[in-house]
Amino acid sequence: MKIALQLYSIRDAVNGENVNEIFASLAAMGYQGVELAGLYGMSAEEIKAAADAAGLAVVSAHIPYTELIGNGEEWIANLKTLDCPQAVIPHMQVCNLPGGENWEKIEGEIRELAKTLRENGILLAYHNHDFEFEKVGDEYKLDMLYTIFDESELKTQIDTCWVNVGGVNPTDYVKKYAGRAPTVHLKDFTGVKNGCPYALIGVEGGPTDQGTFEFRPCGSGVQDFASIIGAANEAGADWCIVEQDSPSMGKSSLECVEMSINYLKGLVK
Repeated sequence: MKIALQLYSIRDAVNGENVNEIFASLAAMGYQGVELAGLYGMSAEEIKAAADAAGLAVVSAHIPYTELIGNGEEWIANLKTLDCPQAVIPHMQVCNLPGGENWEKIEGEIRELAKTLRENGILLAYHNHDFEFEKVGDEYKLDMLYTIFDESELKTQIDTCWVNVGGVNPTDYVKKYAGRAPTVHLKDFTGVKNGCPYALIGVEGGPTDQGTFEFRPCGSGVQDFASIIGAANEAGADWCIVEQDSPSMGKSSLECVEMSINYLKGLVK
């Protein structure tokens, strides 16, 4: 099992002027790869050069659905330049999920998108939050996605924090999609969600009062990562990806991701 970092975790720290220094620091911490959430004002060539210099793989990239549909050719070219094997839809608005008013249109778009990416040697995956664990009839919306599309069309990228917040055991859920999970997100938290703490995507009007909910470095919250990583291995995942949406515990974003990798080194063999 290899460990990568979702760069959204350190979005306040990385930019075109310091990317070489930041990537070298991540490699020194023990990270073996990065996952993108945008290009941070840089070209794909610049990011690839910095990753190569640090010995980091570009494991996957979170790309908004509207970007994949509207600028697909550009993103395919970027992903090929980055030698990045996977594009990830980071979320879908509720109206675009199974059972939503736009689903019939969206289903056809995803199927065509997956085909185009596959023809270019790129996997398509979906990254969940907790709101996909609402049910249509007796089935979670997230499970409906993976029933409607077969594994050759849509891979899982299971965010184990949001699975837990959604009321489902993350270890069991990773195992459920064995063979369909090239990457798994490792994210820790504490407290109880109250409102909409989705800083990345601004779902349903954006962040509101979070109550006691707080993102934490791995090993500093409630998640059973020994069990989750064991499940990821069992499911055939190639990479586990650390993500922390916002820093906490009085630490900077870089300090938080260093805490996470230091903890995970003791679990990943």
